Amino acid sequence: MSLFQRILVFCLVLLALALQSVQAQTSGWVKASHLKAQLVSDHQDVRPGQKLKLALHFIPDEHWHTYWQNPGDSGLATSIAWTLPAGVTAGAIQWPAPAAISVPPLVNYGFEGPTILVSDLTIPSDFSGSQLQIKAKVDWLVCKEICIPAEASFALNLAVTQTSVVATDYLQLFEQASQRQPKPLQLQGRYGVQNQKFSAVVQMPEDLKVSAFFVAATELVDHAAPQQIDWLDGELLLRQQQNTYFNQAPASFDLVLNTAAGPVLLQLQHESATQTSEPIVANFSLLDWMVMLALAVVGGLILNLMPCVFPVLSLKAVSLVNSQNSAQHTKAEALWYSAGVVLSFVLLATVLLAFRAAGQAVGWGFQLQNPLVVGSLAYLLFVLALSLSGVVQLGLGWMDSGQQLTQHQGYKGSFYTGVLAVVVASPCTAPFMGTALGYAATQPAFAALAIFAALGIGMALPFLLLAWWPGFSSWLPKPGLWMEKLKQWLAYPLYLSVVWLLWVYGRQQGLDALALALTGLVLLGAACWLWGQLQLQQAGKVSGLFALILLIGSVGLLWYPEPGAQQLKKTDHAEVWSEQRLKQLVQDGQPVLVNMTADWCITCLVNERVALDTDSSKAAMALYNLKYLKGDWTNKDPAISNYLRQFQRDGVPLYVLYWPGQPPEVLPQILTPDSLRQALEQLSSKQPLITRQ
Repeated sequence: MSLFQRILVFCLVLLALALQSVQAQTSGWVKASHLKAQLVSDHQDVRPGQKLKLALHFIPDEHWHTYWQNPGDSGLATSIAWTLPAGVTAGAIQWPAPAAISVPPLVNYGFEGPTILVSDLTIPSDFSGSQLQIKAKVDWLVCKEICIPAEASFALNLAVTQTSVVATDYLQLFEQASQRQPKPLQLQGRYGVQNQKFSAVVQMPEDLKVSAFFVAATELVDHAAPQQIDWLDGELLLRQQQNTYFNQAPASFDLVLNTAAGPVLLQLQHESATQTSEPIVANFSLLDWMVMLALAVVGGLILNLMPCVFPVLSLKAVSLVNSQNSAQHTKAEALWYSAGVVLSFVLLATVLLAFRAAGQAVGWGFQLQNPLVVGSLAYLLFVLALSLSGVVQLGLGWMDSGQQLTQHQGYKGSFYTGVLAVVVASPCTAPFMGTALGYAATQPAFAALAIFAALGIGMALPFLLLAWWPGFSSWLPKPGLWMEKLKQWLAYPLYLSVVWLLWVYGRQQGLDALALALTGLVLLGAACWLWGQLQLQQAGKVSGLFALILLIGSVGLLWYPEPGAQQLKKTDHAEVWSEQRLKQLVQDGQPVLVNMTADWCITCLVNERVALDTDSSKAAMALYNLKYLKGDWTNKDPAISNYLRQFQRDGVPLYVLYWPGQPPEVLPQILTPDSLRQALEQLSSKQPLITRQ
């Protein structure tokens, strides 16, 4: 071998050794669509008991980006699955500070340009191998106008010696990674979610001039919504709209703040984890409470006009007309009726709050989700209607017990009429009432109960005015023979209410159960007729016993063992609501109308007939390519209950219109034929639809 050949071989050996040294520190580049990546170690030789750093180095094409641990409205966070020798552990990804990437109407969090994701690797002190074999399977998503998912496998093989050797060729890379990571701060922060808003408080002695914040928890905030950032008296206050798909608040998560001195990192604890008894930002406000009390009174007043309530008010109308000649008696009846209304509202509120405290997902009108309650209420209204028709007399004893007892029973009748009015009214939520109920559900018990009491006062207000204001009382007609005819005519709204309740019962339990309930209604009618005959002394005590047997039999027919509730099915006009379906449509940029309804909600049914199931509304839906989702709350459904609470509602109807680039818009509870079309025109003028290819 000549001298030249020996020199050439020597150079090749040196080159191979150099390449082997470099290769030990990096996996080498792996090329994928619009991105290349490598796995790099900050040491070329390691020793037992050592901690080293590994960096996943991404270089995407220009204007392409990857995603942060919370990718925002869309996207996918990069993930690493490690395969390591026994005893060797890898820490979580140490994320760089993200940037907001606007993809109207969405906002994502991620990284454009070269990105370095660092993880710590810990080698146990008793590690005995001569080589440290590291494997990583990485999944990522790289996006521009389109998104391309990819995965790749990386491998490193580091020599294990008694002395570790730093990989000097990559010191600059790890220095860049350190500079891009937010600096951790030892600050106390806590957060809460209330009234559809994320709110956080951070104890911060000095103003760091925060310009933006990034929440690491997914589906917590509306990433495209404006951020409100304030620093006041040593506290940093952060607020942002709650995410539409918010489900559960995490106990803690990382928060990145963009400050004048660079990004910083801290951790937020949920307010429940810090054992605070009140919300951290949306604390009880006396002014807000007073406003909600006023809205509750107005809502209760309007509730008298709701189709759920009006039939029952015929009972009170008859009572007021009958007491025309006695002002003192009229006032007493109005007070007893008002007491029944207010106490019933408070009692229902107490039960509702107790269920909430026990973790039950219930809302306003929850009692009508129980078929037994619906059937029993239908029976009760049927008996009252028969009483107005003259079949049976309620409030009379078996014998004449004197004028004093009759008056006493009249007062009790007024009280229980108020109770019945509230029970029947609960399926409806009048304008302003829904806002008050949603507010009450988020407040301390004393404030919530006062809201419900105000609803009762508003509902009883017309009768209090009639009884206590002579000008209103003078409007009542003079008593006469016409009163008996009026009383009989007023029975028919109650009969119609019975039909409605039995229809609801059939929807909940099925046709077989409905047939049994109708049979029970016949038995109940026979029992009332026999009872009426006994009151007129046209039948003996045996008839009374037979009437009692018929009554017991009619009630027994309501205990149907196998409910067969009908489920809402997809039609060419509407499809069944679900969280997953709604989320998919919104992410696709699709306009969506959500209708939360129930068969026992007459307001819901009227709105659908008048405003949603019309040809004009269907044409508007087709024009704007609107998807129509219906959620059926006839029977208990925790998913729908949670959705209602997102919009601070405790009952149906609820109509929510989703438009790309706009926050969800809640439509009025009472719809007109043009409500949907006008709302769509208004939203379209703010943000025209963008057809996606």
